Order: sequence, then C-alpha cells, then structure tokens
Amino acid sequence: MNTNSELSKSILFSPWTYFAMAYGWSWTFWGLAARSGISLNTASGIGLEMLGLLGPAIAGVGLTYLTQGKTGRHDYWQRVIDTKRISLRWYAIILLFFPALSVLAALLDVLSGGSGATWGGAVKHLALIPTLITLFFPAFMEELGWRGYALDRLQWRWSALVSSLILGILWAFWHTPLFFFKDTIMYNMGFGSLAFWTFIISTICPTIYLTWIFNNTNRSTLSGILWHAWANGWAALFTLTALASHYLVVLWILAVIAIILLWGPGTLMGKGATRQSILKLNGAD
Repeated sequence: MNTNSELSKSILFSPWTYFAMAYGWSWTFWGLAARSGISLNTASGIGLEMLGLLGPAIAGVGLTYLTQGKTGRHDYWQRVIDTKRISLRWYAIILLFFPALSVLAALLDVLSGGSGATWGGAVKHLALIPTLITLFFPAFMEELGWRGYALDRLQWRWSALVSSLILGILWAFWHTPLFFFKDTIMYNMGFGSLAFWTFIISTICPTIYLTWIFNNTNRSTLSGILWHAWANGWAALFTLTALASHYLVVLWILAVIAIILLWGPGTLMGKGATRQSILKLNGAD
C-alpha cells in the first residue's frame, strides 16, 4: 500500500503529468476543430479555441490542489497577484525588452530596403474591450500553467537553462493543432513552413528570457502574465514584415545568449547564485 501511495505521489508531482494534462485538454478541443474543418471566424470555432486555451490553467491549478497543502496553494495564487515581487527595474524589462527588439528588427529591415513594420494594422478596426480580453485571456490561462506550475517542477530537477529549453519546446509544440485550425494565425502560417519554424524558435527563446525574469522576481507568475499579454498586444500593434520577423528571431537568439553568459545557465540569477538559490525559492527539498 505504501509503495502504491509513493508511486501515485511521484506521478502527480512529475512535470510530465502536467504536460500530459495540458496537452490532452487543449489538443482535444483544437483537434476537434481541426478535424471538423471549423473556422475560428465562427462562434463554435471561438468556443473551441477558448476551451483549448484552458488546458495549461486546468492542469496547473488542478495539480496544485492535488499535490499542495494550504501553504502551497496560497503561494500559487500569491505569485499571481503580488505586484511587489517585481521591482521597477524588472517591470521596465518586462515592458520594454520585446518592443526594443521589435523596433531594432524593423530598423534592420528598413536598412535592408524593406518597410520594417506597420503600426496598429491588426487592431485599429477592433473594439477596445474585446481586444483587451483577447490579448489578456490567453496570457492568463497559459501562464497559470507554464510559469505558475511547470517551471518550478522542472527546476527542481534541472538547471534553469535546461528547464527553459524543455518548457520552451513543449510550449511551442503545444500550439501544433492550431496550425490545422482554420483561420487561426498559425493556420495561415502553414505547418512545417519557414514561418512555422520561426514561430517555434520565437517561443523557445522568450521562454529562457521569462525564466530569467521569473527567477529574479521571486517566482512571480504575474511577471509572465504581464509579459505574455503585453507581447501579444505589441505584436498586434507593431506588425513586422516577413524579413523583419526573421531579424527578430536572430535578435532573440543573441539576446538569450547574452542573458545566459551574463547571468549563468544554472540559475539565470547571476554568477553568485547557486543551485540552492532555485531550490530555496521554490521550496524544494
């Protein structure tokens, strides 16, 4: 009986259980939409997309309540709402880092003879409130899982860099059914295309960047929510050309290489930080 109990506990605490749950939930609804040929531009399409987006949150919140006591549950939600974990310096990094890279990518495109970017094209005809909901809802639902739950479990076992790579790859490919879901942004990119691989890299690199922020803001889930929502909004406001998007990928790669070199791959918290810094932060034994 004790062995079975320990096995069950081990399975519940495993990060792979989280990913199985998040993938299983999201892919069920998005796969149904893709298989049925339902367009995102229909009420049923929007409903299926929204239901799929709940996957990371359901897995993260559900496993938190299954594996954590009162203290752990309180910590989970505190990291979502506590604005004081993020200093002004890190708020600036959250809000300015991605726009700076985007503007630089556009400038490089202009210097190459391109047009760089268009301003406000994706949102100028949309109502403000629905647009804000559209930008915030995916960020909130996803970050309750990716940073809110999974990142801690990965960093219990691996370094910050390895954890980020695992999370980034799985986060990127979690979107796969959307490439077959008619009229989504991913569908218009085309599965296996250059735009597809650009998207994959453009998800993995920010994951390393977000771990850097997460570890330096006392595991703030709010930091991920703010960046994710703001990145969605900025990308809609400042639409890069195809070439500028490729420049952005190169800039992301260079940026995360610099972060890794300057802050150290083990913790992404600075050269003086040790492995124990991560374990102490997230409460692992």
